[in-house]
Formats: sequence, structure tokens, C-alpha cells
Amino acid sequence: MIRYQLRCGAGHEFEGWFPGSAAFEQQAAAGLLSCPHCGSPDVTRALMAPAVHTGMPARQAEAAAVTPAMSAPTPPGHAPQAMPDTMLALLQKIRDTVEAECEDVGDRFAEEALGMHHGEREARGIYGSMTQEEHAELDEAGVEVHAIPWVRRADS
Repeated sequence: MIRYQLRCGAGHEFEGWFPGSAAFEQQAAAGLLSCPHCGSPDVTRALMAPAVHTGMPARQAEAAAVTPAMSAPTPPGHAPQAMPDTMLALLQKIRDTVEAECEDVGDRFAEEALGMHHGEREARGIYGSMTQEEHAELDEAGVEVHAIPWVRRADS
């Protein structure tokens, strides 16, 4: 894996991890990269200091490299872990797409989803909120739903 320091056209700097230098070039050419701060697709590599090896044993270095960036919900009284910039940018793109392509049905989500499942309502993309009890009811009825982390908008 290669870590690059990236910069958008507006001057925001952030980091990105790629399997190799070709992966960065391919993703940039395909328009898959954007600034997590402003959403700009104009992303280039910024100058960065070279990596310095500390002599850490290989097994410890490998363990450090695979430490997950996100974990289970933060227990009360503990500081939350920061979300990596690339993950935040992807979730912001998902939110933008959902808002552009689907209907916000608010707290009627479970009712609408169940109605579509039974053929009582027109099938369409929807999003909204539901209680844990409503989620259990949908699951029991065989309605497949997915929870998406709803992050702040890229332009906020």
C-alpha cells in the first residue's frame, strides 16, 4: 500500500491509500477521487516527506498496517475515532447519490418499504428513518433494507 498526500484545486490537503501508484492514476483518470472537505474532483498528489523506517520488527509493522480505522460504536465516555478522509469522501458521494436518485420519505420509511414489498405501492428508491422495532418488522417480513452512515454533506 502507498500513502499519498493529496491536494484539491481549492488547496485542501488530505491523505489517500492506494495499492500502488497505478491505482492512484486510474482512480484519478476515472473521476473516482474527490476532496473530502469540498467535494472537488480536481485531486492531485502533493509533495510529501519520504517514509522513514524505524527498524520495527516486520510482524509489528504488519499488525500496525492492518489496524482498522473504524470500530464498533464508541462506548460512552470514550473519544470517537476519526473517520479516514477517503472513507468520509466515499460516504459523502453515497449520500449525494441517494439524495439525488431517491425519495426522502422521512419517518414513513418502514411503512413505504413494506407497501412496496407487498405490491401496494410503486417500487422506487426511498430513504428515511425507522425505529429498531420497525427494522425488526421489515426483517421478519423479508424486506431487505440497508443502513448507510449519514455523514455531513461535502459542501457543508
